[in-house]
Amino acid sequence: MSATDVRTTGSSTAAPVDAGPPLLTPDGAGSGVHGARTDGVVTGRPRAWLRVEGLAVAVAALAVFATTGQPWWLVLALFLVPDLSALGYLAGPEVGAWTYNLAHTATLPLALLAAAAVWDSDALTVAGAVGLFHLGADRVLGYGVKYDHDPATTHLGSRSS
Repeated sequence: MSATDVRTTGSSTAAPVDAGPPLLTPDGAGSGVHGARTDGVVTGRPRAWLRVEGLAVAVAALAVFATTGQPWWLVLALFLVPDLSALGYLAGPEVGAWTYNLAHTATLPLALLAAAAVWDSDALTVAGAVGLFHLGADRVLGYGVKYDHDPATTHLGSRSS
């Protein structure tokens, strides 16, 4: 058995364990499934909590959007705009991951909402709210922050598996 197949049970013997994510190897790299890298991938209950958090963010974003009085079709019309950040991958995987993650973490939408509050701008509020809604929906669906080494691998796992 490999280090990923056993966990110690408090005694000097190792017992096979059927539950939980694979153990990390001593160098910190995950063993993964079918040779895929899993270091930094959230699994189990924490992954479920992040998906619940995504739902809460999406609902809160819609509540913020509702304060603008703008038509609801704008949410649908602008929903995929953050995905345009994937065009950064045309400049390479590191640039692509950076631009994608900027648009798919709370940093940019929250900055837009802060600017909206300072300048009393419905347009910035709409942009920030739709960005947060997109982020929340992505987390609910299992999409996460991308790694530089593989656009299909995120902190919530691989979309190819």
